[in-house]
This record gives sequence, C-alpha cells and structure tokens, in this order.
Amino acid sequence: MLPKEVAGRRAAEYIETGMVVGLGTGSTAEFAIRAIGERVAAGLEVKAIPTSEASAQLAGELGITLTTLEDDPAVDLTIDGADEVDPDLDLIKGLGGALLREKIVASATARQVIIIDPSKLVKKLGTQAPLPIEVVPFSWSLVCNRLSERGIEPTLRMQQAEQPFVTDNGNYIIDGRFPEGIDDAQATDIWLNTLPGVVENGLFVAMTHLVVIGEADGTSRVIEKS
Repeated sequence: MLPKEVAGRRAAEYIETGMVVGLGTGSTAEFAIRAIGERVAAGLEVKAIPTSEASAQLAGELGITLTTLEDDPAVDLTIDGADEVDPDLDLIKGLGGALLREKIVASATARQVIIIDPSKLVKKLGTQAPLPIEVVPFSWSLVCNRLSERGIEPTLRMQQAEQPFVTDNGNYIIDGRFPEGIDDAQATDIWLNTLPGVVENGLFVAMTHLVVIGEADGTSRVIEKS
C-alpha cells in the first residue's frame, strides 16, 4: 500500500455519521475519497462538498451524497492533500489546480485534516514545490512582472497543445519559484492577494488542525496543531 493511501485511509476514520465533509483534490485525496466511499457503502451517512469537478465525479460514482456551501455552510471536517507542510502546519497547495475551491472549503471547515507522505514535510515552505497563484487570464503577464520584481521566478502553467492550464473556475495558474524559500508565509499570502488579477494563492496559513503522514511500511503517524 502506498504511503498516501495509508494516510488517506487513516484520515477517513475521523469521519462520523451525520458530518458534512470537505473532499480535497489530487492523487492523495483520491485515496481518502475512495475510503470514504467504502464506509458509505457499509452504512456511513455523510454529505460531502467536493473541491473540484474531478472529486465531485469520483464521489458521485462511489455513492457519496453531495451538497454545497449554500445548503451546508458549516463543514465539520475536510480531508485534503498538500504539496508542502512546514513545522507550523502551514501548507503549499495547488499543484492539482484546485487551490481556490480548496481554500474556500477550508475556510468553512471546523477541522482540516491533511494527508501526505513523508516527502512533503519541509523545514521552510517554497523549498521544494512552487507556489501556485490563480489569476484571471487578462492579468497573467502583469502578475508575472510583479512577481519577478520581488525575485520570484514565475511560470505560466501549461497543458497539452501548449495551451495555458485552465482551472475549474476558468482562470490561469502561475507557479512561482522562491529561490530562497518563503520567509514569512502570512505576509506573502497577504501581499499576493493584493495584486490586481490574483484570485487566490496556494499558501494555507493557520488553517490546518491535523496532519496524517503515511509511511512506506504501512503505518501512519499524526501531527496535531499545538
């Protein structure tokens, strides 16, 4: 069993009948969604808010009842992956392209559970993964210039046929490389979101309550916010 599957299955155990559950996006979150689907088939009753069209489709196929923030604005627990996790449990997310909806759901969540393998643990954010920044298409070149002025190395994310990657929200993503890592995640988050054209960025600061780390030997460990 892959470490991220171990983490996903362990995290699914935190879900109780009657909960409204946020469903993350990406290969790691997929394992959690499948584990939730198995529990639903065995009698667990929950409602789920997916953070992407892909997660919504998978959940529907597994028989998980879907809802929306309009109908259920308070989310009991969200399970999602991360691209980096630092010692304060701050995150970089968004390599899967769903950072905007993920952050919206996280902001409505009472308990955010992040599932990772050990490679995602870092001492300083931005040292392994780029920071995804979602922007309206009209603004991408301007935002790239503003990032470059700060010493950040921006790259417009592309997909097949050399076309820009488009999010479920119809936006582009700029992946920003920080040569020395991110010194102040909170200040960087605030600054990025003041740039005209930036919709949201992948820094999740003070939003995580618990991290489940799957190990290669099939065991898992948990880090909780102190």
